[in-house]
Amino acid sequence: MTVTVEIHDVTKRFGHVEAVRDVSFTLPEGETIALVGHNGAGKTTLLKLMLGLIRPSRGNIRVLGEDPAAGEFAARRRLGYLPENVSFNSALTGRETLAFYARLKREGSGALAPLLERVGLSHAADRRVGTYSKGMRQRLGLAQALLGAPRILLLDEPTTGLDPALRQSFYEIIEELRGHGATVLLSSHALTELEERAGRVVIMNRGLKVADGSLDELRRIAQLPTRIRLKVAASGIADVQSRLAPLGDWRRVNGHMLEIAAGSDQKIELLRRATAESGPIEDVDVAPPTLDELYAHFLRSQEVPR
Repeated sequence: MTVTVEIHDVTKRFGHVEAVRDVSFTLPEGETIALVGHNGAGKTTLLKLMLGLIRPSRGNIRVLGEDPAAGEFAARRRLGYLPENVSFNSALTGRETLAFYARLKREGSGALAPLLERVGLSHAADRRVGTYSKGMRQRLGLAQALLGAPRILLLDEPTTGLDPALRQSFYEIIEELRGHGATVLLSSHALTELEERAGRVVIMNRGLKVADGSLDELRRIAQLPTRIRLKVAASGIADVQSRLAPLGDWRRVNGHMLEIAAGSDQKIELLRRATAESGPIEDVDVAPPTLDELYAHFLRSQEVPR
């Protein structure tokens, strides 16, 4: 496994405020990682440190084998970055804006038209950016981040302002790049989207890394219950509820459904016994803890010394 980003015991202070404290992790190629946390948790500070826009107060960072804060950071050409709030010269057209960033990355102009097509801006390529909506500016920002087929993509709230169809298209692009070996770091509050897309989650709280792992690993650590729901024919729900009562605290949901919170060691036995007898059970739904629930759990359970 090739590591593209190494962060070791990094602390960043702004005056008396520690925005990031003693954070360590590595990012491998070909992986999509979600970086999540509340506002002020240190996510954007970490992105700026990886880009070399600011220097760590303590610790070491290596990006594609280089120090991003060094004067000559050649690896920057192989990075793609989309900030949370994109801002472009409103007097330039979309095509001129993308051409400007292509020159900065020493990329030829041949990639501009395909990129504009890919993000759904071909029809507006020769309009001034000042006439663009927020979603269109976000798409232009994504196009500039994708210039040069970057080996590392750092994306801060990338789907803000995108409609559902474009969000789907965005994630298809991300998956394609990941499949070709790119490292993709997504910082977002849209946890439901990240749950479906990220192979690994790093949770930040007040500048500290409080959790790091795949969803399955975080679920094993958190030990939160799984919700099991049974859809029951209306005529038989009282009978089924009575029959299942010895198995635990089943409660009615939406009139014709029964739900129970099952521990990780109870799921299989509960499902087996609940469905053992033929009867009016029409469907079964098993919902493990969501990323939203895991995120809330780790923030509640983590005592952060100040």
